[in-house]
Amino acid sequence: MIELAGISKAFGSLAAVQSVTLHITRGEIFGLVGPDGAGKTTLLRLILGIMSPSGGTVRLLGSNSAETVKDRLGYVPQKFSLYGDLTVMENINLMGSLYGESHQETDKRGREILDFTNLLPFADRLTDKLSGGMRQKLALAAGLLHRPEVFFLDEPTTGVDPVSRREFWQMLYRLNQEGMTIVVTTPYMDEAELCTRVAFMDQGRIVACDTPAGLKVSYPFELLELTVQCRGIKELLAVCPVESVHAFGDRYHLAVRDAEETGAAIKATLAAAAITGYELRIIPPQLEDVFVYLAEEGGGQ
Repeated sequence: MIELAGISKAFGSLAAVQSVTLHITRGEIFGLVGPDGAGKTTLLRLILGIMSPSGGTVRLLGSNSAETVKDRLGYVPQKFSLYGDLTVMENINLMGSLYGESHQETDKRGREILDFTNLLPFADRLTDKLSGGMRQKLALAAGLLHRPEVFFLDEPTTGVDPVSRREFWQMLYRLNQEGMTIVVTTPYMDEAELCTRVAFMDQGRIVACDTPAGLKVSYPFELLELTVQCRGIKELLAVCPVESVHAFGDRYHLAVRDAEETGAAIKATLAAAAITGYELRIIPPQLEDVFVYLAEEGGGQ
């Protein structure tokens, strides 16, 4: 459905996307994940034909030109782009007219979508008066107005409260179950877990692509979780065979080669420092652990 072969994009001396080859199949919820500046938004725009690549090819819905299939694509950009001085329904009517739909068809379809996104009770509210979550739902509704086959969303829930994020993803799941292919960029690891496949981008490259479960299986270390009230824990554990230490809230994730052997060394080190009241346990890796590892590996290249 979407095939990228050696796609690159440079802005002067900056290589924003570097020789990306990727295949996205029909019916997926495909996630692009990576740190800020990794190239996710640029790659999405290259797929959509908003930008021209410096090299490589894009094949989208069987066509080498996004322009010829644009009526089959939906897009929600990172920045909210509808009009704040129009009501919810006026924005929908405007989008319908841009798609060439009749007023009657737009009104009918618009009300169906607003009902789907739980915005119908707010049809007459000015867009500027909507909450952040409701604005994103309106952007979703506008992107769905012409019934796209493939729906692209660029960090659609950034800055949205957790409840609205969950509702937004429930709507995406319903759309996917109805047959829509979804490509989404996200900085959130819990959202990456909801994708059927995930590609991790770093410095303009795809450094890993698999299912969330497959990515976690590929993690090359065992993982210990240490809960302890102690400053300078990284320096204290420097004498132990620990590959890396990363803080996750009030806990530390320790990547190790041998959890049993290293666990014993850590306990001995903490005892020698008179540190008590800690908890140390073996845990399975999460996507965030995988992506931290991949980012560090990429940064070292």
